[in-house]
Amino acid sequence: MTALSLTKPELFRTSSFISGRWHTVGDSTYPVKNPATGEIIAQVTDHGVPETRAAIEAAEKALPDWRDRTAKDRSKILRRWYDLILQHKEDLARLLTAEQGKVLEEARGEIVYGASYIEWFSEEAKRINGDIIAPPSADKRILVMKQPVGVVAAITPWNFPNAMIARKVAPALAAGCTVVSKPAEDTPLSCLALAQLGAEAGIPDGVFNVVCGLDSPAIGQELTSNPIVRKVTFTGSTPVGKILLAQSAATVKKVSMELGGNAPLIVFDDADLDLAIRGVLASKFRNAGQTCVCSNRLFVQEGIYDEFLERLVKVVDSLVVGNGVEEGVHLGPLIHEKAVAGVHEKVADAIAKGARVIAGGESNENGPCFFAPMVLADVLPSMRLFNEEIFGPVAPVFRFSSETEALRLANADESGLAAYCFTKDMARCFRMAEKLEFGMVGINDGAISNEMAPFGGVKESGLGREGSRYGIDDYLEIKYVSLGGL
Repeated sequence: MTALSLTKPELFRTSSFISGRWHTVGDSTYPVKNPATGEIIAQVTDHGVPETRAAIEAAEKALPDWRDRTAKDRSKILRRWYDLILQHKEDLARLLTAEQGKVLEEARGEIVYGASYIEWFSEEAKRINGDIIAPPSADKRILVMKQPVGVVAAITPWNFPNAMIARKVAPALAAGCTVVSKPAEDTPLSCLALAQLGAEAGIPDGVFNVVCGLDSPAIGQELTSNPIVRKVTFTGSTPVGKILLAQSAATVKKVSMELGGNAPLIVFDDADLDLAIRGVLASKFRNAGQTCVCSNRLFVQEGIYDEFLERLVKVVDSLVVGNGVEEGVHLGPLIHEKAVAGVHEKVADAIAKGARVIAGGESNENGPCFFAPMVLADVLPSMRLFNEEIFGPVAPVFRFSSETEALRLANADESGLAAYCFTKDMARCFRMAEKLEFGMVGINDGAISNEMAPFGGVKESGLGREGSRYGIDDYLEIKYVSLGGL
């Protein structure tokens, strides 16, 4: 097992965190592997339903005290947590790269990005305001109160193992809720390190709990069926999200779902091509294409199609693939060999139906989890790449002729998370922003996510929003109070 060299060794935790204690009971463990090298970097305790139930009960026990604290008190604790995360950014980034594979510079960026949500919601905690509504008669007053929903279950993915935790736990804690978190089995170490720093920041026992385990369906079933849990927030695939939604219906839980995407990126003839290429790099190849807001379908207008491809190929050919800890590397590995196989299958389908590989295409020599960045030309809507999320560094480029056609192709998908458009025509900017059926639209911008903006999708890409002043609403209940006899 590879030892990780950390300035703060206490951040390397390998067991569930329940009621302020590291829950090491149980003989069973499972390995966490570095996808770049295949080496085992940790043996993590494999917990299941009993530990999940214990974590839920711990969160329930801690709820009254945390809920009744002043917003200013909760704000101070969250702010200390934020400061500690930035203080230990380098250690957290190395943990993240070791378990997830992304390039170290991207990992550092994720730590800062995740921390920004904790900072933001530490401030929003003090801005949860109610209302006084005009009454129907002189002897009444109508009050509106906002109160924490209660115990929250947070289920997070492997592609952003630090930021997705922060983006969910920060608003929950700011609102006065308590949390049980289930990180992805591939990448639990980042979440556990955040729990360690949270405890050091003063988050009380039981307020933030983490359950690690391989049996995600059973753990998810407990989180969605247990009546103590009043909200489920999930980031992951659409099929799993639908299962969790169905399971949550029995107890009518509040839900937030950030599900799969299949983002279009549209480049018109009048676009600034240099800006568009930079947008593709930011939105397509970050984290080796393993993001839910990746530009999966590149639609380029016919007048610039050939020039765009020429420029894109030149840039993609310059990208260096390798171990994320090495200098000069732009793309790390995919999360595991199964992911690589899935990308190969989609590419093979496209080639069989007439697509041309004009960049990449060779097996990567770094190891079985690596996939060289690829550009495909002459891609058609009949190919799997059109309506299936790729989750890999493959840029399929489609040709279109008119704005109407671009909109039709972009919207011809059940997902609706993010979309991108590059044009210098201001009127077109507004038309595209309004007519693209997606929760987030980047106009001449390929990097749209930040803590001040409401992140989330429409259609089958999810429910609710994360970040911004809207992001705390899903953790609050609205209570109406009628005061009579006045």
